[in-house]
This record gives sequence, structure tokens and C-alpha cells, in this order.
Amino acid sequence: MAKGMILAAGQGTRVRPLTKDLPKPMVPILGKPVMEYLIEHLARHGVTEIMVNVAYYHQKIEKYFGDGRRWGVQIGYSYEGIRDHGDILPRPKGSAGGMRRIQDFSGFFDETTLVLCGDALIDLDITAALAEHHAKGAIASVVALDVPLADVPNYGIVVAAPDGRIQSFQEKPEPAAAKSTLASTGIYIFEPAVLDLIPPATIYDIGSQLFPQLVEKNLPFYAQSRPFNWIDIGRVSDYWSVLQRVLRGEVAEIKMPGNQVKPGIWVGLNTAIPWDKVKIEGPVYIGSSVRIEPGATITGPAWIGHGSHIRTGAKVVRSILFEYTRIAADMRFSEMIVSPEYCVDRHGDTLYRGDDTAQLRWGDARA
Repeated sequence: MAKGMILAAGQGTRVRPLTKDLPKPMVPILGKPVMEYLIEHLARHGVTEIMVNVAYYHQKIEKYFGDGRRWGVQIGYSYEGIRDHGDILPRPKGSAGGMRRIQDFSGFFDETTLVLCGDALIDLDITAALAEHHAKGAIASVVALDVPLADVPNYGIVVAAPDGRIQSFQEKPEPAAAKSTLASTGIYIFEPAVLDLIPPATIYDIGSQLFPQLVEKNLPFYAQSRPFNWIDIGRVSDYWSVLQRVLRGEVAEIKMPGNQVKPGIWVGLNTAIPWDKVKIEGPVYIGSSVRIEPGATITGPAWIGHGSHIRTGAKVVRSILFEYTRIAADMRFSEMIVSPEYCVDRHGDTLYRGDDTAQLRWGDARA
């Protein structure tokens, strides 16, 4: 079949504060880390030997996923860091450099390998993508998606011949200069020979360094363009809109947890909700041990994490509450992501708890 590689060593600076103390692959979507959906998807397609390169907050990834047996896969980890004056510091090797390090250590990549970024939701038909890769005799393939011309400045753009053979790349071009609207999705298929082209013990990137090398050497390097859902969580604004789409049921493989108690309203265990004295419009998920006081309003799409507390008169509109978040009485939180420590609006503007200038009041429901 194929082996799997999940790239999970990045710092996730563009989605702060969500990654203030969390690696980006662990950012939750409906209460599950985004990387868990990837592992489930790989397992569905028979990719059961998966390496993950890690660096920042690596223990959180390793502790959660362990050896992978819960998902019917085997997971291994490659930590990227250095010792500096007695401290161990994360130092990612780059997407390609991290793979070369694993290869030099054990020769793990001895068959076709599917490479995924650990921070995007996908429902790609992996089996079909691997079949096309083999049918073309490719040494490397990039899965690409057609995007609107106006969006090309957000992506690495692939320029390919009619048969899919890649001719060049453009990194985030302006629409007027774009030679194509095919965006690289960060999903790659590699044969073992590709690893030999990556210099050892070097920080080296797949998109900006390895791929131009493949083009220059005129190797059989192809783009695949097939329709699938690719939901990239590049920025906080993306995260908010992804969750809105998921809650509206637009992402097929993600099912709402809990029990559906009314149309569009799902509830976990042990909740205290005076249904006749609150106003709740779906789609809304209310996690376990949530307390909602009389006079509160929730307007979906919304996700209320477990252990949260919404006080009387408070309004939560199209927002996400992480677990154990308390919303103070009569406060209105609209189109926001709220945790016990911070709240961030859909554009990425952040307030921290205890900021005297903040008009909003919220806190930790455990205290």
C-alpha cells in the first residue's frame, strides 16, 4: 500500500493565540484534534504505518496519540531540536529536512509515502490518488485544487502541462501574474528516490527547495487535480469559518457528537439547561457538564465546550467556547472563539482575561 508522513513540527504562529500552549495539529475541531481526523482518514485507506515529525509542544501530540493502536495504526515520532546550554530547544528541520532525518536514521521511507500537513481537514480519496501516481510512473506527485483567481495570493501555485507534468511553481503570486489557479494543498506522494535528493542534516523545505530541484532535473513530477474538501487552518479567521462550516454539516466525514435533543441541537451528558427559560437556535453542540442559566441565549452555529457555564442574560452568537469557559451575566459574545484565558474574534483580534480595557467579561468555569 503506502506509508504515511504527517508534518507536525511547525510553530503555528499565524493561528495564535490558539497555539499559545498547543501545537497546531492539536487545535480542536468539535472537541477532537485536527490531526486525529487525518489519522482516521489514513486508516480508512489502509495507510497504517505513520511517522510524525514533532518539535513545539511535542509531548502534547505524543501523549494524546501514543503508539496509534486506538486508531488501528502504528505511529512513530521524530523529535527535531537541539541542546543549548543544557536546555532542549525545538528546532524544526523543514518539511523535507525532517523526512531526510528519518530516512538517515532508519530507512523508513522504503515504499510510496503519502505526506500530509498536520493542520488541515481533508476527505481526499487517497486510494485513487495513489493509483494515479503509480499509473503515471511519478517519482513525486502534488495534489492540487483549483482556486478562484482572486485567492491565488494565499497559495503556492502549480503550473502544469495538460498531462499534469509540473513545469514550475509560483509562490503566492498576484492574480495578474498568476500562470495557473492550481493551488498546492500540502498533500504529496513520494517514491523513496525523492529522499536521496534532500541534503542530509540541513534545514530544507519541500515546496520552495525540493520541488524546484525536481523540475530542474526534469524528473517525472506530476500535479493531480481532483475535487475534494481541503480545509486549511492557516489563520484564526480560517479556524472560525471552518468551525462554522462543520457545525452547519458541510464537511461530510465529521459527525456531531452527543444526542440530538431538538432539531439542530446536540447535547452531551450531565448538562443543566432550563429549556423553557433559555433561547437556543441550532446548529449548536452543548458539551457534557455545561450549565446554562435562565435568560441566556445561544445562536448557532455554536460549540459550547464541556464544563462551560453561561450566566443569565448572556448571549453567545455564532461562537466557539473551549472547555471550562464561563461567560459573565448579560455579556454578548458574537463571532468569537473564547477560552478561559483569552477571546479572539473572527479576524484574529485578541483580548486576554484581566485586560482592564476589555468591555467583555468571561473567565474559567472551574473557579
